[in-house]
Amino acid sequence: MAEALGLDEGRHEPGSEPLWNESWYFDFTDVAGTFGGYVRVGLYPNLGVTWFWACVVGQDRPLVTVIDHTVPIPPAGPKGTQLEIRHDGLWADHVIEEPLRRWSLGLEAFGVALDDPADTYRDLRGERTPIGWDLEWETQGETYQWPGGQTRYEVPCRVHGEVLVGDAKVELDGWGQRDHSWGVRDWWTLGWCWTAGRLEDGTRFHAAAPEIEGIEWAAGYVGGPDAPLEDIDRMVATPVLGAEQIPTSAHLDLAPLDLQVETVAWSPVLLTSPEGREARFPRALSRFTEADGRTGVGWIEFNQPPPPEA
Repeated sequence: MAEALGLDEGRHEPGSEPLWNESWYFDFTDVAGTFGGYVRVGLYPNLGVTWFWACVVGQDRPLVTVIDHTVPIPPAGPKGTQLEIRHDGLWADHVIEEPLRRWSLGLEAFGVALDDPADTYRDLRGERTPIGWDLEWETQGETYQWPGGQTRYEVPCRVHGEVLVGDAKVELDGWGQRDHSWGVRDWWTLGWCWTAGRLEDGTRFHAAAPEIEGIEWAAGYVGGPDAPLEDIDRMVATPVLGAEQIPTSAHLDLAPLDLQVETVAWSPVLLTSPEGREARFPRALSRFTEADGRTGVGWIEFNQPPPPEA
């Protein structure tokens, strides 16, 4: 399995569907859960564009974000593994140093600083702010293959390196998660919740579930760096919605974990379909408290599609 997944770290031959996409996510957070960020590279070859997102968030600091849905598809390198992006005010590279074990990411870009994260749903106007990093994601433990033949896997990681925001430099030695998926993804039809994090005793967790009435399917794991990853029994996410439908907190029943989620800082994205429909996609740096008192850090996201068309 590991060898096959290693070959899957790079790019895949696309299907013919308009919404076929290939996606790489990279999340990071410091140990305290007060500073973090994420990257998403989403290739849409049949639409002729790459969606690129990168952000830095933190407690008592503005969101600094790069959201660009007009980036050209980067040329494929040897074995289709090259993900170097060059666009207006943006350079980013994502390098497989060792399949399934280590990736390195570089970024030099101009983002916008936003006091209200919900401004990403509006005109995305804010103070132009340099953002960059030189970071490594090193696998901690096993790679998790989603069940049921799903073309997606998740990797718990240790993340370290340097983050630049404006004139500030932050040395990071913390935790993270990365994932890779390919296939059709329709943001405007199906809602879902996804999360991943690490508890203070070293327990790693990940869970994702769609919002489909009458369907109780979920993917995810619980395990430590020196213990096998075990599948969760279920995922029931109960968010408390605030302004602009951005959750202020949430409860996660993952069985065996029972987690209360404190959202620290949000980095939402507005997603517009080729037909003009809008979905909202809030993601948050979060702190977690397990029912037995253990605490942890990580990320949570909710895809919020538009109401069904009449």
